[in-house]
Amino acid sequence: MEVVNVKKIICFLILIATAAATSASGQISVSAQVDTGRDIYVGDNFGFYIVITGADNPGQVDLGPLQEFNPQSTGNKRQSSTNIINNKVNTTTTTIMTYSLTANRIGQMQIPSVTVTVDGKTYRTNPLTINVIKPGTTELLDLEMLLADTQCYVGEPVVLTVNFYVGANIGDFQLNVPPLTSDDFYVEDSDIKDPQAKDFQLNNGIRISVSQYQVTHNSKNYTLVTFNKVLIPKKAGKIQLEPATVSAEVAVGRTSSRDRLFDDFFGSNIQYKRFMVGSEPLELNVLPVPDEDKPSEFYGLIGKYTISASATPTQVNVGDPITLTVKIGGGKYLKPVQWPALEKVPALAANFRIPSQKASPTIENGFKVFTQTIRANNDSVTEIPPIPLAYFDTARGQYATAKTEPIKLEVAPTKVLTNADLESADFAPVNKEVEAIKKGLSANYEGPDVLENMNFSPVAALLNPGYALLWAAPLAGLILSSLIRLSTHTSDEKIAARRRRQACGKAIGQLKRINPIDANLRNETLVSTMKQYIGDRFDRTAGSLTPDDCYNQIFAATADEQAAHKFKETMAEFEATRYASMETKITPEKIKEVIELVRNIEKKSKNA
Repeated sequence: MEVVNVKKIICFLILIATAAATSASGQISVSAQVDTGRDIYVGDNFGFYIVITGADNPGQVDLGPLQEFNPQSTGNKRQSSTNIINNKVNTTTTTIMTYSLTANRIGQMQIPSVTVTVDGKTYRTNPLTINVIKPGTTELLDLEMLLADTQCYVGEPVVLTVNFYVGANIGDFQLNVPPLTSDDFYVEDSDIKDPQAKDFQLNNGIRISVSQYQVTHNSKNYTLVTFNKVLIPKKAGKIQLEPATVSAEVAVGRTSSRDRLFDDFFGSNIQYKRFMVGSEPLELNVLPVPDEDKPSEFYGLIGKYTISASATPTQVNVGDPITLTVKIGGGKYLKPVQWPALEKVPALAANFRIPSQKASPTIENGFKVFTQTIRANNDSVTEIPPIPLAYFDTARGQYATAKTEPIKLEVAPTKVLTNADLESADFAPVNKEVEAIKKGLSANYEGPDVLENMNFSPVAALLNPGYALLWAAPLAGLILSSLIRLSTHTSDEKIAARRRRQACGKAIGQLKRINPIDANLRNETLVSTMKQYIGDRFDRTAGSLTPDDCYNQIFAATADEQAAHKFKETMAEFEATRYASMETKITPEKIKEVIELVRNIEKKSKNA
């Protein structure tokens, strides 16, 4: 494994050296190379590099010709080189755009040229030829792919399980599961989680949650690495699922040097050999959902579902809040389940006030739980009526509607005060005769002598001490604020510098306040905060920033490719939830991770 890493380093140095030599003329040049640090095996991912010299900005690459290789961007590297030609110092920037390609067949493969747009001009890379070889097989590895059902309906979730059995120490391995990138399915995560599972990212960027066990397989002891995904077929027909493959460096022994003392001190090197195994192909028969007899409240649930409801309290007055809890179950994948349409149940809409705001549902013990507060609007209400749930029952091949049981209520009337109540005889009349008292607070004086001239005079108001306080205080405030503004006046440059200094603290403060925010707004708030940090810190317009813009800005400021890529990946992951059918939860751990990332970027920006 150490040899492979050294080869990769040598390959990268060769790319830099080649780019530096090419850039001596000062012209922009674009070329392509592949990772020659190791053999390329079928099913493996290998490095593909686009080298741009003489340009300060990375180019826009048209990856269309590479679709056969399933290209995935893995980041950019930037390097500056200085050349002295005729006593003139020239500094040239080299950008290496790195992609992961998949070798999907054995033999020689042609990597076509691609177009790259740099500073408004279009360039073409050189075509490349690679030799893809087939690795050996071994009983130390085994791979299987299982479907929970071999027949389903369009839109019905089916769980795909991948089991990877490992019977020896392995080094670098690459797992390829074609159904996860197939256009025939929507791919989602299961709602049932293993608390001991660990997150892992496949070479094509797909994230999986992996569990690990010690098991007996084919009468031998193996370590089982397993994960599952939910496949939702998009169309009817028989869908062929291509087999999954895994290639891995397997420890087959140790190599020793001729110097035994050397081996005793440093230890002999582990010898690895690359092997590949594959699963059996699968077939899924997908049936169409009929249009006949479709209930009006049906919104796409396929499978078999249950619905139940409870309420508390059940003895209330008119207008008192009642907490209604609805639980819907029906399998390992409940994301398609929507909020029950309470306002469309006639008896509910007529007898209860139903707020338009809805709290986010939760997943508890295999049920999706919805909680809503309702209020009875009259004392004739005796129950919360049944709440329907329409779905297509795959077991019977027809539509069905499940309903909750009615919930008994006791609703007492509430006294409502009217104008008549307020003007009723319960209030005693007030005696109009007020006794005149010569002294005291209760004295009542009568006659024209007690009347006071209330005509307003501007001159009198100006000279009156009471009025002077009224007009002098605002005048003094105006003069004071003008003096403060003049003494604290700063230039635009100082304002921008202060904004840059405060960017980190401001972003961290906002990140720490995300958890109490409504769950529907957390992802958008996180992305907005990350954009705002980059905008404030580097004098950019936050609203127009993309993940790639943030990557380029961070890399330019810190030269830390890993931090830039992590920031871009995190931002893109949560930004995608606004446009795609996925749900990515923001956990306290994720927020801490982003905070540490911001602090790291801030530290390296100041040191750069």
